[in-house]
This record gives sequence, C-alpha cells and structure tokens, in this order.
Amino acid sequence: MSDTTRRAVLAGAVGVTAASVLAACGDNDSGSNTSAGSTAAGGPAAKKSEIPVGGGKVVPDAGGTVITQPESGTFKAFTAICTHQQCIVSEVSNNSINCRCHGSTFSAVDGTATNPPATQKLDEKKLRLDGDDIYITT
Repeated sequence: MSDTTRRAVLAGAVGVTAASVLAACGDNDSGSNTSAGSTAAGGPAAKKSEIPVGGGKVVPDAGGTVITQPESGTFKAFTAICTHQQCIVSEVSNNSINCRCHGSTFSAVDGTATNPPATQKLDEKKLRLDGDDIYITT
C-alpha cells in the first residue's frame, strides 16, 4: 500500500471517529426539557411555545444554539458549544444549561459558567421575535 493510500485511509478513520464522538456529545434523552430540531434556512429556530419557563431548547442550526426562557416572556440565545471541550450542550432545566460530557453548567440568564470544568461563558446570540416564532439573527 502506498503512503498516499495509507494517509487517505487513516484520515477517513479519524473523520468517522470524530463524527461519532461529536454525535455522542449531543445525545439527548427523552427525560429532558430540551428538544432538538432542525431549522430551515431562514426559517424560525423555534416557537415561543416550545421553550418552557426555566427550560430551553437546543437547536442544531449553523454552529448550534440553545434558546432559553429564564423568566416568563424573556427569551435568550447562546452558542450551544460548551466552552470546556466543545461538546454540544444537552439540556436546559431549572435555568441551567447542562453539558453531559463533563458536567459543566451555565446560567440560562446570561450564559456564565456555573459549574466546572468549563470556566468561560457561552457566547450570547441575538434573537428576533415575530409572533410565536423565534429567529436567530447572529
């Protein structure tokens, strides 16, 4: 087998392994207050009615977003990528954004890290509300 062929095989194996690890990080069980769903290009990321007070929804849009409703009528959005080792956060409950990979938690109000190993906050994203629709604008 030539060096080029070996490199191609190894690169493919690394890609498959990385994809499997990332898929496991974002795994979501049915007992959480979060539901993952896809968004159509330019369409709403979620409906207000899908975001419980004190809970949220992880949306696998470009880069991943978590939308929260820390108090009735107040909606926030943050990157869904944990600042510890870049796993996708898994759920939102009791105003806490939770990452199952290593136990990090973040505030659903402002994205600050509330439990290590993550120490950096989640970046906030801008929302646009239109009736019951929630759009991510940045």
